[in-house]
Amino acid sequence: MKLTLSLNGHSTELVAAPGARLLDVLRDAGCTSVKRGCETGDCGACCVLLDGEPVNSCVVPAAFAADAIVTTLEGLNDDPLMRRLQDCFLEAGAVQCGYCTPGLLLVAWQRLREGGELTEYDVRHAMSGNLCRCTGYAKPVRAVLDAWEAMP
Repeated sequence: MKLTLSLNGHSTELVAAPGARLLDVLRDAGCTSVKRGCETGDCGACCVLLDGEPVNSCVVPAAFAADAIVTTLEGLNDDPLMRRLQDCFLEAGAVQCGYCTPGLLLVAWQRLREGGELTEYDVRHAMSGNLCRCTGYAKPVRAVLDAWEAMP
């Protein structure tokens, strides 16, 4: 089946086999930031934004993305907020193996875009769907708070 969607800000037509997952279609389209992890929706390595909301693409049928807006980390390469967030992750030492990093960055970016006050609890809640075995979350949480504090 052919899917027409907005992928990272560009109108795109993708081909998906019946029953294909959004994860597979995005990987086939070259979105390598979308990682194959647990394939059960538990780890967040495959996190993307679907119409602005974080979803685990390994459990979303590709057909659900028809006429939707899908954003992966690749689509935010030039976004100033994402750049600041990435810089804060590097400065805080929040990147270790890097497998979970794209998903953590996406949920953090989405939460920062919501605006308003931000506490450690808020950051941990936003990241609760993303497993990280390396960092213990303290450094990624610190990085997000640092990025928030640097916002105008």
